Amino acid sequence: MRTLVSELPGKVGSAVTLAGWVHRIRDLGGVSFVVLRDRTGSVQLVFDARPDVTPESVVRVTGTVALNDKAPGGIEVRARRVETLSAAAQDLPFPVNQDPAKMPLEAILDHRMLSLRAPALLSIFRVQSTILRCFAHCLRAEGFTEIKTSKLIGTGTEGGTGLFAVEYFDTRVFLTQSPQIYKQALVASGLERVFEIGPAYRAEKHDTPRHINEFTSLDVEMAFIESEQDLMDLETRILAAIFQGIRDGNQRDVDAWKAAIPDPASCPRIPRVTHDEAREIVGKETGHKVYEITPEGERALCEWGMKTAGIEACFVHGYPRKSRPFYTLPAENNRTHSFDLLFRGLEITSGSMRINRYEMLLDNLKAFDLNPDGMADYLSIFRYGCPPHGGFAIGLERLTQKVLGLASVKEATLFPRDRKRTRP
Repeated sequence: MRTLVSELPGKVGSAVTLAGWVHRIRDLGGVSFVVLRDRTGSVQLVFDARPDVTPESVVRVTGTVALNDKAPGGIEVRARRVETLSAAAQDLPFPVNQDPAKMPLEAILDHRMLSLRAPALLSIFRVQSTILRCFAHCLRAEGFTEIKTSKLIGTGTEGGTGLFAVEYFDTRVFLTQSPQIYKQALVASGLERVFEIGPAYRAEKHDTPRHINEFTSLDVEMAFIESEQDLMDLETRILAAIFQGIRDGNQRDVDAWKAAIPDPASCPRIPRVTHDEAREIVGKETGHKVYEITPEGERALCEWGMKTAGIEACFVHGYPRKSRPFYTLPAENNRTHSFDLLFRGLEITSGSMRINRYEMLLDNLKAFDLNPDGMADYLSIFRYGCPPHGGFAIGLERLTQKVLGLASVKEATLFPRDRKRTRP
């Protein structure tokens, strides 16, 4: 029976069989050391003579577990037999056993199929898996139903811009920017509270560390809310659950990136400021007049949040109508019942209350110069009654990036798609 590396401390003195990848080989003449890697960690194997294996070969090893203060982790396996299950060629195009922080990002992504074997890089996606699990668990506990919606649509839900066109038999459709229309339809259906984890697409010609063209959107929609404050309350609970989950289950992965996970108890303290107040804060923090909240302003607001509340985050609400989608519920003074969450200098969430009254939605479509004739399916949600509701979406890759302190959102994406990259 196979023993995992993580189980070895309880098997000192026992014979074991391990299986995994050859991470590193060090030959000292009379003795050879091989580091074996599996999904739970790595261990030093000791051979009396150099084994006939190559780095990244998949092997099965039998031996005896022994204590050794000089070995990594204080444990080693004195190997008696090794069997190669799948040999790796010696011309590795990516140095899996070296520090990926010293490798250019483009080299990492060019060899993504192999670079993912690097333990530090793989740790990113263990953390991401925890984020997904905790997000879903938290929402299910609050009475939400998980949904899966189509990613092929006939018209845009965000106003029709930034869409990827796709040939679909004898017509043209688009990859969806968000499941917005479907979330609202299911809220109106009587489910009231729904969430979806799925891909989203934006045909925007960005080339920055904060943008990708295909990303994973963590979408939430809920009915019978009083204001956007209810949505912010929900998100603080989600974040607290995520941070606690990472602290409980991913310490080794967090340590690989020397990251600090926020205290879950600090989430309810995240400041909530209006868009106008945010501009004033940024002006004071940066020393110059602010008209729009730029990336520099987002960083300044998060630094201010750390100083005032002990967490590098800030909710900004009450955005101008012109900067929000047409379905956003208007507020007084040409503002909206909308918000963004900024975390560690980056917007990771955008949300709002939605218009739920048919006549108001028709007026708003006209105000945005949109033609209601092409939106019959969407409008039918509201023509036949829809409760007050709202929702938000969290960018999974951006949240992962900021949790671990990664330089680029592409590092937090398994197989990133941008203007230049469509492989592997």
